[in-house]
Amino acid sequence: MQALSSFRFVYPWLLVLLVLVPLVWWLYRRASRNPTRAVRFPAVIKPSRTYWRNVVSDFLPWMRLLALALICLALARPQRIWKEEKIKANAIDIFMVIDLSSSMLAQDFQPDRLSVSKQVAENFIDKRKYDRLGLSVFAGESFTRCPLTTDHAVLKNFLKNLNVGNLEDGTAIGMGLSAAVNRLKNSTSKSKIIILLTDGVNNSGYIDPLTAAQLAREFQIKIYTVGVGSMGEALTPVTRRGDGQYVFAMARVEIDEQLMTEVSEMTQGKYYRATDEEALQKIYDEIDKLEKTEIEVTRFTRYTEIFHYFLGSALALLLLEFLVRNFVIRQLID
Repeated sequence: MQALSSFRFVYPWLLVLLVLVPLVWWLYRRASRNPTRAVRFPAVIKPSRTYWRNVVSDFLPWMRLLALALICLALARPQRIWKEEKIKANAIDIFMVIDLSSSMLAQDFQPDRLSVSKQVAENFIDKRKYDRLGLSVFAGESFTRCPLTTDHAVLKNFLKNLNVGNLEDGTAIGMGLSAAVNRLKNSTSKSKIIILLTDGVNNSGYIDPLTAAQLAREFQIKIYTVGVGSMGEALTPVTRRGDGQYVFAMARVEIDEQLMTEVSEMTQGKYYRATDEEALQKIYDEIDKLEKTEIEVTRFTRYTEIFHYFLGSALALLLLEFLVRNFVIRQLID
């Protein structure tokens, strides 16, 4: 449930009365230009008291003007609006599986494939407001970075901190898929999907990608696969120095599209090829449209009267002005 508050005036046309405030101020200023002459007795009124009496007297008109403005606002009858939403959603459980092999640093995407993939995935997360999402990563091995959660801020924080080089290098696609399947298999959600993003060919791990896909099918998990990389060659890490820095050189972009297509079709999903950032964004947008959450929203609206706060404040100001004028100033004169 979500509660939102805002304000409204029941009689907004009465706000025109606020023009009385500058009008009264103008009349006061006009009258003060021709004050009534009075005989002063310097010996009776001490200079220090005269100063403070003038300061207090000059402040009194502002109190009356503020009180007048508050009364005008109270007459317009301000209310606080409370909107409550009861949301009933058939949420989808989504696991994102991202390749962290060294080739994800290839610079055919700017600045590299991984940076763009993380940004696009983050945009996708922002659109899945009511779904549970999780994150697994893989290179030569695999592990779950974030289990299924509705705390998307935590998930995006994990996503931002993904880096190449923390796992043994390689491309264990089957391991990445199996990690996600293991997290989704006991889910009671009506719809469960995996979005696998990779830029290479399966070359490590002890679980075959097709075996992982068969397990996903048994648990009614749909797999969308995304191949990331331009056509031809790209500036790619080819080796790593002893200090941990990667050495780049032009290398052929190789993605096992046949395997990715077979994995997706086995689970009634779909394979996509992203050759640039725009294409990758369109792919995630399409998946977002294909896997929409059904949401039933019931809205309730209630109003809370708050005019008494304005009226009470105005009366308090007028009472204070009366007390200051008739008691405090007299004390400064005596």
